[in-house]
Amino acid sequence: MTQVERPPRSDPGSTGSRGLAARVSLGRRFTPVSTEFLMIASAALMLTIFGLVMVLSATSATAVSKGENPMDGALRQGIFAVLGVPLMFLISRLPITFIKRMAWPALFGSIALQLLVFTPLGIEDGGNRNWIMIAGFTLQPSEFLKLALALWIGYVLMRKQTMLGTWHQVFIPVVPVGALAIGTVIAGKDLGTAMVLVIILLGCLFFSGVKLRLFILPVLLGVVAVIALAVTSPDRMRRITATCSDMSAYTGDCYQSIHGIWGMASGGIFGVGLGNSQEKYGWLPAAGNDFIFAIVGEELGLIGCIVVLALFTLFTIGAFHIIRKTADPFIRVAAGGITVWITGQAVFNIGVVIGLFPVMGVPLPFMSQGGTALLAVLIACGVLLSFARTIPVAEGRSAARTPSAGRGKVTR
Repeated sequence: MTQVERPPRSDPGSTGSRGLAARVSLGRRFTPVSTEFLMIASAALMLTIFGLVMVLSATSATAVSKGENPMDGALRQGIFAVLGVPLMFLISRLPITFIKRMAWPALFGSIALQLLVFTPLGIEDGGNRNWIMIAGFTLQPSEFLKLALALWIGYVLMRKQTMLGTWHQVFIPVVPVGALAIGTVIAGKDLGTAMVLVIILLGCLFFSGVKLRLFILPVLLGVVAVIALAVTSPDRMRRITATCSDMSAYTGDCYQSIHGIWGMASGGIFGVGLGNSQEKYGWLPAAGNDFIFAIVGEELGLIGCIVVLALFTLFTIGAFHIIRKTADPFIRVAAGGITVWITGQAVFNIGVVIGLFPVMGVPLPFMSQGGTALLAVLIACGVLLSFARTIPVAEGRSAARTPSAGRGKVTR
């Protein structure tokens, strides 16, 4: 008689554990994101959309005067926005371990990309050689170098967390490699971007918890380097020392600054209306780039400027909450560098427009025309969102452990 083997019985315990694991994994997928995640993501999206509208308004007039499509500038910017926004949310799903592993390759890859500006692919504009032309698109490699430098410094200082009390452990290899990265930008005579890279390096050192006496020396070195770069260039010194409070240098170094202030002043509280700017009709150079905040002030007035400042404030608060809440030194240092980069660059740009700083050629993050700058900032926001995803998990676990520890105990 043929016997048929019965299939082995499944262990109810293992089946239950597998089902529980599946439910836990599915639950994590649908766990509400943190407040910091919402603050950073919403600020980035609203600033990007706001920027696309203002780029269209600022560039359409000059495009029509040249016989071009008035939508060209906004469409080119929109291509990078369509690429950058999904990429931002895709990067937000990456595990922190993967981002740490990418720190070294990202730094050397971005330095190699920056060195391409000194090849036949490089383009010089306004005395700066900081762009390359690939497939008809102009790219600025130094924008990716900002993010790579913040991630790399965060990774190196994380590995040296217990040795940050001695100066050589703090400076090596952070200062030499950082100087190499900044030197590739200085070689292209882009002082504005070099200053942003310096504040990224200093910001990372500050948030790493380095002792104040060790932090002062890099600050002094950075200040001395910037002063030396300014003094050794007659063109830079002329622009820095130019007096724009009167009309004496109107046709020279103060032309942009004076027209930027005129645009802001003519906007008043409510502005002249979207699309009705007068300065964008050839009066204000770089209306869609470095001086786009002047167009915002002219067309949307004080109200529009306050909205932009409020969105940058929302972004900064969300990023600083990540720095404050995280226990991972890599997240704290890298997030600090990214925050100092984006917020500091916004302060520089707006300060130039309102006449506080000399013209440095630093774009307004999210809003200025420039696809590479927009893509790099959105990728950096994706990294911050990935950091923000670690916060509710840690808080949820600690909250789950607290009640279970006291369960079943009887207090007498």
